[in-house]
Amino acid sequence: MDSTDLPVTMAKIGKPQGIKGWVRIHSFTEPKSNIGNYRIFHTRLESTSTEIEMDQIKQQGNVLVAHFKGFDLPEQSQELVGLELKVRKADLPILKTGEFYWHQLQGLNVVNLEDQNLGVVAKLMETGANDVLVVSASENSIDQIERLIPYLPDLVVKNIDLKQKIIKVEWEADYLL
Repeated sequence: MDSTDLPVTMAKIGKPQGIKGWVRIHSFTEPKSNIGNYRIFHTRLESTSTEIEMDQIKQQGNVLVAHFKGFDLPEQSQELVGLELKVRKADLPILKTGEFYWHQLQGLNVVNLEDQNLGVVAKLMETGANDVLVVSASENSIDQIERLIPYLPDLVVKNIDLKQKIIKVEWEADYLL
């Protein structure tokens, strides 16, 4: 399978909303409403990979709600609860130079300016002030410590090389220990 065909999770379906089959959407896009830019999603329904089509989406207060084609009753939409909505990487918009999707950063080695390997990016977290790299120890890291490193381009994150799979950071090994 080509890496551009691999799916990226964009949202998760929450509980039914109302009597016409609508469901809550927990969007992982930024901004959250960007999930509305997609219509066809890959998911697993009844243990089978399938595609579902979102035919309507709207904001209700602080909540996004959506309707999926063929799921017109609360009992039908209940089947969707908990499903992850995925799109192919190739379907994502092309970013400007210096911008990255979170999935591109996961698994990259994090190395400080002293060339100490601090571990690999396990995931990213949103904190409100800035995103944070959660760096887990690896077989090549200098120790077995998990680190939380602010994702602050230019200030902390000095360089990201996707081909070499390295994020260069200005971060000492003993920060926040």
